[in-house]
Amino acid sequence: MDAARCLSRLQKLCSKAEYCRADIRRKALKDLEGDEEAADKVVASLVEEKYVDDGRYASAFAREKALLQGWGPVKIRYQLRGKGVSEEAISAALEEIEPEKADARLQKLLEAKARTLKGDPEGRLKLIKYALSRGYDYDAVKKMVQP
Repeated sequence: MDAARCLSRLQKLCSKAEYCRADIRRKALKDLEGDEEAADKVVASLVEEKYVDDGRYASAFAREKALLQGWGPVKIRYQLRGKGVSEEAISAALEEIEPEKADARLQKLLEAKARTLKGDPEGRLKLIKYALSRGYDYDAVKKMVQP
């Protein structure tokens, strides 16, 4: 595929959903059969034309993962770092998540998990591990999981 067709395809793709720079570069490299110079030009064009914006992507990602999947800020930050999103964009995206809603979501997750652990002598420890695996920090979890 040539660069013009790749650019057109990626523009259509980006107009339907948010993508980060790293994901788009990977798609461009695949379309252009590993031509890094052409892929970088395509990505630069998409960024310049505002089809790709890591800040916008980070915000959408954080909202989706926090609201729909119940992820905590630690897990969201880790995933965004893995995609090469800047710390500034990650921090700005995490600030958009309302702490009260995040706490309420954590409480619901813990209540649901606690129902499955009734009578388990290690229930409290398992609840803590569960919440930590969902990306919540220990201090927030500790407050909600009372002995």
